[in-house]
Amino acid sequence: MLVAFSISPMSNDPDGSVTEAVAAAVKVVRDSGLPCETNAMFTNIEGDWDEVMAVVKQAVDVVAESSPRVGLVLKADIRPGHTGQLTAKVQRIEEALADGQ
Repeated sequence: MLVAFSISPMSNDPDGSVTEAVAAAVKVVRDSGLPCETNAMFTNIEGDWDEVMAVVKQAVDVVAESSPRVGLVLKADIRPGHTGQLTAKVQRIEEALADGQ
């Protein structure tokens, strides 16, 4: 499965920065060893249901250590039997664009 998720900690910083808390969550994901990528809005992770959800929970837990309130947005693509889709889905789009579609 592929999961795109975003964790939003409540900020106590005067300028509203959540960088440190989000970096701690991304570190959890990267340390998991699962295929992942981070962009400006979401972190994407690929694996089976139990391992992906365990990583998401751990990422939320680490943010909750520094924030009294945490928001989570999660979107999942559940497709048993398919792996490598974190990059393969994007590659198929790039190929379609190159073919002039």
